[in-house]
Amino acid sequence: MNLEILGISVLWLFLFGYVIIASIDFGAGFFNAYSLLTGRQHILTHIIQRYLSPVWEITNVFLVFFFVGIVGFFPRTAFYYGTTLLVPVSIGIILLAIRGSYYAFESYGSRGHKGYSFMYGAAGLVIPAALSVVLTISEGGFISMKKGQPVLDYWALFTSPFTWSIVVLAISAVLFISAVFLTWYADKAKDEGATRLLRKFALIWAGPLAVSVIGIMVELRKHNPTHFDRMVDVWYLLVISAVMFLITVRLIWKRSNYGTALALLVGQFAFAFFAYGVSHYPYLLYPHLTLYDSFTNEAMAIALVIAFILGFCLLIPSLYLVLKLFLFDKDYVRGKEKNHV
Repeated sequence: MNLEILGISVLWLFLFGYVIIASIDFGAGFFNAYSLLTGRQHILTHIIQRYLSPVWEITNVFLVFFFVGIVGFFPRTAFYYGTTLLVPVSIGIILLAIRGSYYAFESYGSRGHKGYSFMYGAAGLVIPAALSVVLTISEGGFISMKKGQPVLDYWALFTSPFTWSIVVLAISAVLFISAVFLTWYADKAKDEGATRLLRKFALIWAGPLAVSVIGIMVELRKHNPTHFDRMVDVWYLLVISAVMFLITVRLIWKRSNYGTALALLVGQFAFAFFAYGVSHYPYLLYPHLTLYDSFTNEAMAIALVIAFILGFCLLIPSLYLVLKLFLFDKDYVRGKEKNHV
């Protein structure tokens, strides 16, 4: 394995970690807001708050690692994506800051405040929609070179069916991932009311997720036939992902083995995520930028790999402690904690 592939593999792993953890976080905020606005806070709020309290502050660590790494390993991405993504990424970063502020206000100030909860939940859906635009742009057709500078065609971007198919996928995936996780979490807490409602949400959002995946494949075939053909080459990864999805939905439908359903969910997205990454290789931006014409020098690459491995070695034990002390602690999950938060 050469350094280019090693570098992008490490970054893709961090990005996948962010997708899963952030999706749970974003979806939990939305479901919490929904429960308050519909008068069901007595069912969901306590379960969701017990999850969010120890986790919300560490979610963005994965995203920071990814952004630092992508510019470190592939400096030319800053040239192509830096100015063109100024608007959508800036919106995402601002919303991340606002979302954190609203969570602090709602949790430590006016607990149960509908306005704060609504803004927190709404931001959790807009953020993945804004950040998903990066995937759309990477498929090419939206950036052109004028006077040696990359220029993003915003009209083409926001009127493209492919863009909106990815936005729908991002939102439905966030809500499905979060609902499945919280169903397992509520079941672990022996909260039957929350488990029933979250199970319902998981089944509801399974449909839009499946439809959006099909829609993306249809639109990708029109927008970028080269990438579509390469996706077909790794069809077996997509089939494994689809089978895991069906088993996950079946287990939730039958109200059994929520832990297995959650494990299959992570596996489902892992296979789909890495199938997308493998088929996108070697392009970072069709057709302008590849891994090989944008890679940093060897010394910098080795230093970054070592730094990321060390960072990963620090991050995993930290996450394990959070899980052990909070999410997997029986007393905490069942609301018997004293001063964990």
